[in-house]
Amino acid sequence: MAIIGAGAAGLVAAHFALRLGVRVALIERDRIGGDCTWSGCVPSKSLVKVASVAADARRAATFGLDITAQPVDLGKVRAYLRGTIEHIYAPSAPPALRAQGLAVELGAARFIDPHTLDVAGTRVRARRFLICTGAVPRRPPLPGLERLPYLTYREIFERDRLPRTLTVIGGGPVGCEVAQVYQRLGASVTIIAPQLLARDEPEASDRLAQVFAAEGIRHVRRRARAVRAENELAVVDTEQGSFSGELLFVAVGRSPALEGLELENAGVRSNARGIEVNAKLQTSARHIYAAGDCIGGAQFSHLAGWQAFQAVRNALLPGSSLGLADRVPEVTFTAPEIARVGCTEREARERHGKDARVASLDLAQVDRAVNEADAIGFIKLIAHRDGRVLGATIMGERAGEALAELSLAISSRLTVGQVASAIHPYPTYSSAIQLLASELAVEKALSGRKGKLLRALARLSLGRVA
Repeated sequence: MAIIGAGAAGLVAAHFALRLGVRVALIERDRIGGDCTWSGCVPSKSLVKVASVAADARRAATFGLDITAQPVDLGKVRAYLRGTIEHIYAPSAPPALRAQGLAVELGAARFIDPHTLDVAGTRVRARRFLICTGAVPRRPPLPGLERLPYLTYREIFERDRLPRTLTVIGGGPVGCEVAQVYQRLGASVTIIAPQLLARDEPEASDRLAQVFAAEGIRHVRRRARAVRAENELAVVDTEQGSFSGELLFVAVGRSPALEGLELENAGVRSNARGIEVNAKLQTSARHIYAAGDCIGGAQFSHLAGWQAFQAVRNALLPGSSLGLADRVPEVTFTAPEIARVGCTEREARERHGKDARVASLDLAQVDRAVNEADAIGFIKLIAHRDGRVLGATIMGERAGEALAELSLAISSRLTVGQVASAIHPYPTYSSAIQLLASELAVEKALSGRKGKLLRALARLSLGRVA
């Protein structure tokens, strides 16, 4: 089996195929580990931690501590980021992978025919293929952008100097994370986007906007119309006016990385959204599969790895498993974090009407949040009238960790009663999930004729029949 792309998806696929006893060629044109290791999850979450420590130092007096915050040396911060990257990269470096039995080929791959690749002049033939080449930053058609220096997520974590001012175009997860991180490190940040995290619950977007305002981030609720250089600054024009910054960061999404593969030589169809696959992740060429960001849709490392595992399973074993998912957990690593899985409240009401049930709890009512002065946020749980968990949003510290059990509940079609019946440790954020699940479970149990019967039985047990 030949696997093209050695990012999160390719590494999962290669190790699984190897365990199945298959000879595997793992091919990478750039750096093994992909965006996640070098310019995505690893450096960004490391930088989020640095910014969190800097912010905590500034608000130490809140906890009765006397700490003087020092200016941030981005050069030293960059050294820390490099250390985390190298630590995580080491087990997947070419020598380590070859020692495990993988044939690692470094270089750009292109199809010569349906069973043959050219990899930087070397021919690789295989019976099965998996394409998981990921995605690249999307370049928006903004007038003037082609003539102006700017950064994407590919370059932003390579900087050793903190800009005095930063302008961010894009209000999605990447734009929000970078905006808050740089503001906390000491830059003055402007983020230009009609709305922050438009796909999330409206209250999550609104509260994050309040957090940004409190931290000094300027939010321009307009779309960027054009960009230009003026007095060594990057100027972004909007309907609300023009906004300038020493550094311009563009985060408006990603596009599938398919350039140079020459998919037509293998009979693999693709379009602007990515490689076309069926529910089994099989392309138009039956022996070639594709997974992760290169097929379009939601773009997360955890989804790419999951799909790659399913693709290898379908390519090499009898039967098949679905490789497409519509209930993918996602986390925006701002402070506080915003984590979501399944339906939002609006989506649940559109799909299920009056059968949708919603319970929510403000973090000010969660004891662990009070312990940690983490008062901004909420937990919202959405269920069907029959008790099935449909969706959840958590806004708070470690929201992504707390979301995991609800992701499991949705994928396993558990009910709120089953979630509530599991004993949750106290004091934790997850104990609040048990409270909400109990609320919805009791509401279900006490509704309609069954509820009337239960109330009557309760009164009878006390000998006080009304």
